[in-house]
Amino acid sequence: MLVIVVENAPPRLRGRLALWLLEIRAGVYVGNYSAKVREHIWSHVASGIEEGNAVLAWRANNEAGFDFMTVGSNRRIPVEIDGAKLVSFLPPSPESTPETS
Repeated sequence: MLVIVVENAPPRLRGRLALWLLEIRAGVYVGNYSAKVREHIWSHVASGIEEGNAVLAWRANNEAGFDFMTVGSNRRIPVEIDGAKLVSFLPPSPESTPETS
């Protein structure tokens, strides 16, 4: 099983994903493919994401039971600590923080 979530993806990429996967919510695609097909789909996402971002999660034979990768600009970044993949948060950008007077 694999899940791809996209944000700010161009319509042509969303349409291409809809050919291979079922869009269960806006920007959330699921399917059940081999590792080779998953890599092929992800190459299309990585090359077509433009200003958006995406995350791919799939079932894996590890302690967590899944693995994931990301592409594009996002505050959440994957980090590996002692063999476990976790998510780290970057500080908010100055333009996204409210100004106090």
